[in-house]
Amino acid sequence: MPLAIEPARWLYATLLRLLTPLYLLRLWRRGAKEPLYRHALGERLGFYAGPAAPGRLWIHAVSLGETRAASALVDALRARDPELRFLLTHSTATGREAGQALLQTLGEGNAQAWLPYDTPGAVRRFLRHWQPRLGVLMETEVWPTLQREAQRAALPMVLANARLSEKSLRQGLRFAALMRPAARRMTLALAQTEADASRIRAMGMEQVEVAGNLKYDIAVDPALIARGQRWAQQLGRPVLMLAVSREGEEAALLAEWARQPAPRPLLAIVPRHPQRFDEIAALIEGAGLTLARRSGWGDEPPAEALAADAWLGDSMREMPLYYGLASVALLGGSFEPLGGQNLIEAAACGCPVLAGPHTFNFAEATALALAAGAAGRCASLAEAVTRGLALCADVAGRSAMGANALAFSAAHRGAAARMAAALLTQTR
Repeated sequence: MPLAIEPARWLYATLLRLLTPLYLLRLWRRGAKEPLYRHALGERLGFYAGPAAPGRLWIHAVSLGETRAASALVDALRARDPELRFLLTHSTATGREAGQALLQTLGEGNAQAWLPYDTPGAVRRFLRHWQPRLGVLMETEVWPTLQREAQRAALPMVLANARLSEKSLRQGLRFAALMRPAARRMTLALAQTEADASRIRAMGMEQVEVAGNLKYDIAVDPALIARGQRWAQQLGRPVLMLAVSREGEEAALLAEWARQPAPRPLLAIVPRHPQRFDEIAALIEGAGLTLARRSGWGDEPPAEALAADAWLGDSMREMPLYYGLASVALLGGSFEPLGGQNLIEAAACGCPVLAGPHTFNFAEATALALAAGAAGRCASLAEAVTRGLALCADVAGRSAMGANALAFSAAHRGAAARMAAALLTQTR
């Protein structure tokens, strides 16, 4: 082992210890808008209340997207072993909230907690308290201290639904003295694609298998899709939606929208981060549009919402509803250099998607959707608005894209079963 590794690990651990007060302060401040961040702060340092039964299968899903993917994996695992009990950990409020909903479907004997800050003491306390039988980290989560302490505790660790972009690989290799040893300590990586597998091996993981993408196996709620479709009928006009939008995209879209002649479709914006809901509402109203917020009604939109210029999707766990509502969805995160959002859920709902130029975080899924005719690529947001408006007026064209999206989604399922089989071999 190179001599640089131990100094790097010591420096990393020391820096995190010194930054712990700032980390806790940041969580407390975020809790002003999202109160769940202030819940059980001691868990962030590895202090957990009450006894814990050992032997659970531990799944760490950072945020909402990872937790939804984990739900498909949990279903596949329980289909093979109904006696399995799970520990779910998260790092964000949206992840923990989605995890709570998942736990309600699992029954007794399962648990949820925050993953602690990656300091040696916090990680050791976490592992001593919970004593899991297997650790499963979703998608991209590899932590130097966690991996080291798991190896010391003889705990097998698997990276499931693993993905690694070229950009992330370059960033990881800049800190190779920390990240390569952490990667080598992983027992197994279950990669989404061959390209991901190649990059993961370059990062230092030795046991890597390609298993596909769990997000194709996420069950979408048909009742939510049907409700969105019913609302679209009540509106009586097309809906152009910016789905899972990120910083900068909403303002750019509203500026472009102002240039479009009337009559226009309903404009719907669904931001990725709930703490930005009020900010986006102010932007929409500042653009001179009448606004209706989804949080303002229950099962049916009131007359004033049906007459509004724009809707703000300020609710959680209702994306199938929004995809059922939309005539066309513009893919958030892809019109700024942010890597894009995952279009797989939109495809499963049969919603046509237009993506921008920046989809490097989901390169293969986007490429496959484009090849299947389930999505289109636009060089700019202006082009996306123009094409989106044309599709809104082309009922046959968007119906064909929707059918292609459903076929594309169905053709790529099966990752959950493959990953569940691989994980259960690690628990024997």
